[in-house]
Amino acid sequence: MGWFKRNKEGITTETKDKKETPEGLWHKCPKCKVIVRQEDHEATFWVCGHCEYHERIDAKEYFSFLFDDGKYQELDSKMRSKDPLEFEDTKKYKERYDSTVKKTGLNDAITTGYGLLHGQAVTIAAMNFSFIGGSMGSVVGEKISRAIQNAVKHKTPFVMISKSGGARMQEAAFSLMQLAKTSAQLTLLSEAGLPYVSILTDPTTGGVTASYAMLGDINIAEPGALIGFAGPRVVKETIGKELPDGFQTSEFVLEHGFLDFIFKRHELKDKLKFFFDCTLQKEETAVAK
Repeated sequence: MGWFKRNKEGITTETKDKKETPEGLWHKCPKCKVIVRQEDHEATFWVCGHCEYHERIDAKEYFSFLFDDGKYQELDSKMRSKDPLEFEDTKKYKERYDSTVKKTGLNDAITTGYGLLHGQAVTIAAMNFSFIGGSMGSVVGEKISRAIQNAVKHKTPFVMISKSGGARMQEAAFSLMQLAKTSAQLTLLSEAGLPYVSILTDPTTGGVTASYAMLGDINIAEPGALIGFAGPRVVKETIGKELPDGFQTSEFVLEHGFLDFIFKRHELKDKLKFFFDCTLQKEETAVAK
């Protein structure tokens, strides 16, 4: 008995007999190309078990392992940007914005939440790169400001997870105003004696780097993250010179004194609790004196 049925057109398989591999079951590392099951990839915090490449993830994923049991109260979830400039480039801003909301299920490039981390109350803001490249618009600045106010109100540490291509050009000056706004709000944490931990992930660039991302009491980065103001290509064209190996990676930035630590993703939760315990205990001791 033959294995194949051959006709005049050659070996064929009826359409009804073809079997497709369901999407979402496998993950291929963009760096080393190793393929693993998606559930195994998620179990390693979306980090490649072969080359340790840290995949870009959004707030939903960070919150799932930073907050105890993945439970938290989302803050200002319905806030959305307006279009005061009626901006249009290759596409109307309103159309671009609405299509991104529909595609991602997010209302803007940041999600803020309040919950417990190893039993310690904490307020966390995390940027969503899938939403127009994690660009910083008026909503991003406002939600960060309100998250800081929540931290002060409940006397919790504040954690900012940055992942952004920079300021949102479609909102022009409204976007740039967020640099000063968020930086000013962070003084409230200092005055209240509450710790601010900034976590820089791939990529953290532009106005985000020029404001709240680099203002942490402790600045942490994930391995291999691109961190800088202008990108490497722009810098190279501006100075007309070849750039050093690893330029603007988190390792390069740490070596040159702009970061305090680099931690792998699975270490973040324990390290954050350690920092909180140290800083809050120090503040309590100072108050007692």
